[in-house]
Amino acid sequence: MPRRRTVSASLDRGLRLAGVDEAGRGPLAGPLVVAAVILDPAHPVHGLGDSKQISEARREILYPRIIERALAWNITFIEREQIDRINIYQATMKGMADVLYALDPAPEHALVDGNRLPAQLPCPAQAVVGGDASEPCIGAASILAKVARDRHMCALDERYPGYGFARHKGYGVPEHLQALLRLGPCPEHRRSFAPVRRLLEPGLFDTSTPHA
Repeated sequence: MPRRRTVSASLDRGLRLAGVDEAGRGPLAGPLVVAAVILDPAHPVHGLGDSKQISEARREILYPRIIERALAWNITFIEREQIDRINIYQATMKGMADVLYALDPAPEHALVDGNRLPAQLPCPAQAVVGGDASEPCIGAASILAKVARDRHMCALDERYPGYGFARHKGYGVPEHLQALLRLGPCPEHRRSFAPVRRLLEPGLFDTSTPHA
């Protein structure tokens, strides 16, 4: 079967093409991290792809290569408080717009992983479902976002021990849910997410003093 033609292959090769992806939409704790990358055709990075399909060790190797060889890159963190205030979807859209506006040089076209685009962007853009696996620039953004968030969650594990953040990165796995029941939410838990919100019902935990 012939290989599917990618979106980037149909665009002008002279365009400054930015890839955009995020890490951390689903977890119960920690920030959402969004990254954008404009790759340099003269300095390619081999082995790019969906960060979830690449080993942690390989991601750590690719991360500095992307930063060193890219024409431009940016990573932004949307913190827990803002996620709870505007909801995870709006936080994702805001993060995607913010990273594109921050790129220097500015992008001339953007490919965004997923099926939705922010309303206001600095350049024409296309949403690409599964783009982290098919578009190198999105794959590069996926790796930057994933590595940056994983490192941050490891730091939070030291600040808030007992939840296992370094292992599960805030996702709602059994270990994390059991720790939530035992310890109650810490300041990094997303209050708007149902498993956390239920634990904050009056009388279940004393939330006057955050866990530290």
